[in-house]
Amino acid sequence: MSLVFSKNDFISCCGSTKFAEEMVADGPFATYDEAVVAAKNIWFNRVDVNGWLEAFAAHPQIGQNLSSSAHNSSTSAQWSKGEQSTALATATDSSLQELYEWNSRYKQKFGFVFLICASGRSTPEILSELKRRFSNRPIVEFENAAEEQMKITELRLHKLFSNVTQAQSTASGVTKAEGRMNILGGHITAPPVTTRVRPPITTHILDVARGCPAAGIEVQLEMYNAKQPGPVFGESDKDKWILQGSSTTDKDGRSGQLMKIVNDLSPGVYRISFNTGKYNPDGFFPFVSIVFKVKESQKMEHFHVPLLLSPFSFSTYRGS
Repeated sequence: MSLVFSKNDFISCCGSTKFAEEMVADGPFATYDEAVVAAKNIWFNRVDVNGWLEAFAAHPQIGQNLSSSAHNSSTSAQWSKGEQSTALATATDSSLQELYEWNSRYKQKFGFVFLICASGRSTPEILSELKRRFSNRPIVEFENAAEEQMKITELRLHKLFSNVTQAQSTASGVTKAEGRMNILGGHITAPPVTTRVRPPITTHILDVARGCPAAGIEVQLEMYNAKQPGPVFGESDKDKWILQGSSTTDKDGRSGQLMKIVNDLSPGVYRISFNTGKYNPDGFFPFVSIVFKVKESQKMEHFHVPLLLSPFSFSTYRGS
């Protein structure tokens, strides 16, 4: 069964009218993956410069008070608010002011708003990336903005498909845990519909000494597996941790996928470890481990656990 979306649906995902019209023409799409393939082809091969600028202009400035927007009730505005939630949660008055000033400088130089896929990114991380990209040539930055727009579009297309799937399931009296085969056949059990767009536990690393993301750091995620509720301070527990996944941070300081994308995160104690000694050979920490607990009541939440690193100190916080 293919899902039919309107022009306005696709404009919510990407503010280009040309993009939305071409997506309607290429549709309907049976799956999210099919829609993404079409979206990338349309965005990079069929939408012209004016279409790119139209899409860029549809985005609020990073750090802007979205509640004051004239169109704050639109789907796009609500999605923007959610995508910037981590940035706003980690901002201070001074960092917001600095972000506003750099955004203004950026727009004055390049002619369009600074565009970045802000989901899960802190204000310090966004500021660092803004300053780094500010030195780019306009043609380079134009392409960077187009790439970021595509990342945002993919994220929103996933939300669009998830929303429709959930609405169809509710209308049919079927629970979210039942997939399309149940809707069609009624007697075939399908895998659960995954409504998340990323794993429930994520991280990134910001090198606060250099003022930039930390690339090339090995990261691993483990879960404590023992009969007792959690690890006890001082006990020898090296054999009680189960590896969930590992990766290496990219140029944006982000790790790859450390665990599967699942709706319900298993409650328990988790540990994210970072091979900081390889990154800072002369630093104080050969590695850093962050241990945190997920309660039963929190299994549907997202846990973004970043590392703010310097050679002789580190800190962390719970993002969203």
